[in-house]
Amino acid sequence: MKTIQQQVIETAIFIQPRLKKPLDIGLLTGTGLSETLSSLKVIWEINYQDLPNFPQTTVESHRGKLVYGTLAGKSILVMQGRFHLYEGYTPQEVTFPIRLMQELKIKTLILSNAAGGINLNFSPGDIMLISDHINLTGRNPLLGPQEPKWGIQFPDMTRVYDKGLMNLARKAAANNDLILREGIYAGLLGPSLETPGETRFLKIIGGDAVGFSTIMEAIAGVHAGMKILGLSLITNINNPDAPEQTTLEAVVETAQKASKKMNQLLDDIISQMI
Repeated sequence: MKTIQQQVIETAIFIQPRLKKPLDIGLLTGTGLSETLSSLKVIWEINYQDLPNFPQTTVESHRGKLVYGTLAGKSILVMQGRFHLYEGYTPQEVTFPIRLMQELKIKTLILSNAAGGINLNFSPGDIMLISDHINLTGRNPLLGPQEPKWGIQFPDMTRVYDKGLMNLARKAAANNDLILREGIYAGLLGPSLETPGETRFLKIIGGDAVGFSTIMEAIAGVHAGMKILGLSLITNINNPDAPEQTTLEAVVETAQKASKKMNQLLDDIISQMI
């Protein structure tokens, strides 16, 4: 049976001849955000199902396409749709796209997601710059046998999200008159949404937003030596003292409505990158 590393290498070999030049940036989109980076000049796109060894998205709001193109002179690989632990995937399968980017020599990783707001100063449709995260999934993509070529066994996690990229995001928000929140993202296993008691707990431990993704990819990105930018689109507010029910459909609708702001922000951030 092939190892994950062998599978990733095979997928990279499949993609490499299709690239016009070395890749600069990798972008992984979140729930309802598959159309993010609409300014990208698309060169080609491939359905996940047509990629060797690649996992398949099972969540309807994740498009399931690999898109290659250019923006502001940068060569970019976009994963339209991600994989989640709650779908039954292992942490290694969830991070398959990150390992593929690593094999393709990508050094800058942008992670976006849709998240519930815990900070009551936030509003639906806000974008939050992720300054740090809390892993409450009970999982880690570095568990088990190590692949020495991918990174050290005990990577430091004190600076997951790159300060330089965060500064570019702040500048881009100012350039476009966008409100950019900042905070800590709490990652849960899912798929059930949070109880009021769980929301209170997350608030007490410092969480500003909560979701079911991003953590595994961020850990793998750090392990791979990538510079990481994390952006959460706040789709609803979790107030434990006045809880309101929400649905995946409502989350997707809010994310799609706010995607224009996310596009503006990302366009400017990428344009500023050297």
